[in-house]
Amino acid sequence: MKIYQLTCGDELHHYKKSLVLYFKGPRKVLSTGLNQGGCRTDLQAVFNNDGNPGPGMQFALRAKDYRTHLDIIAREDMGLDPEKCTGFCTAASMKHVSIQSMTQEDLTVTAIVTGGIENNACRIGDPASYTERPEKPGTINIILHIDADLPDGALTKALTSCTEAKVAAIQELLAPSRYSSGLATGSGTDGTILICNTASERRLTDAGHHSRLGECIGKTVIKAVKEALSLQTGLTPGSQHDIIRRMDRFGVTEDSLWDIYQKKGSLPRYAFQNRLDNIKTGDMLVTCTSLYAHLLDQIGWGLLRPQEAWQAGYQILRMAGMPDLSSERIPERNAVDTVLWMTQKYIDGLLSLF
Repeated sequence: MKIYQLTCGDELHHYKKSLVLYFKGPRKVLSTGLNQGGCRTDLQAVFNNDGNPGPGMQFALRAKDYRTHLDIIAREDMGLDPEKCTGFCTAASMKHVSIQSMTQEDLTVTAIVTGGIENNACRIGDPASYTERPEKPGTINIILHIDADLPDGALTKALTSCTEAKVAAIQELLAPSRYSSGLATGSGTDGTILICNTASERRLTDAGHHSRLGECIGKTVIKAVKEALSLQTGLTPGSQHDIIRRMDRFGVTEDSLWDIYQKKGSLPRYAFQNRLDNIKTGDMLVTCTSLYAHLLDQIGWGLLRPQEAWQAGYQILRMAGMPDLSSERIPERNAVDTVLWMTQKYIDGLLSLF
């Protein structure tokens, strides 16, 4: 079923568990895909495939390697010539695709995005767990179509701008890494395909921040990534208005709080959970928690010294209704130990509200 037609005539179709973008003319494609990846001018289509086998079932390749798996699904599931297409797999549903288009004068940029990073979000530089196949569901796949002709260098610059826009969208949602205490910059299996129209009379040579093309890329990709994450997993500003969502990357979870509380508290689990549910989205507590988390980030980044961060930290905890800790003196420790110490002070203060 055709679900979208681009300004140059290219058509986006959705059938079975795949999205396929068919070209109506010559196109230049820059792809991170293993199948026909790199910069190509001989492709006829690109695709995005939902490889999620279903709840409780593990993803399995249909070949000995991921590259051959992609060729098989292109040929058998989509009827494409594997040598004339590039694409990727994801655990995200194609029904949750976000399509965002922006036109300025004679330039149109369209972002086609699926995504989910609840289980596989990570920050660049996190500890590696290298594998040739996705281990956990969670991928942001971007197909970015530019209805203009670009030289190879400009198309590569567009890839940089597209990636920056993806990171900006994730950062604005404060999505946590699942492999460290950092904020996520993507997932471990993200893929990007850029397409430009070599038949267009409009030729552009810059896709950076100051260019009109860069602006269009930024706005469409940010909007599409946010909508895709919302549709797939419900990741929104509203869902992030929660102290657990703000602090779980530092080890503050419902289970960890209960493990600590039950050693000295008197409430049964259900009553504890009810109390936590009643306070965890409160405006002041969420606001103060967010500020406190940012202090922890800046300690880790080396932007604040432990002593000065704690001077602000105990005042923030007090604003949140927690006990006065102004007499507490932070131990002389490195950044990692300081973050752990301040996290424990947050936990102690939070449990005092019970």
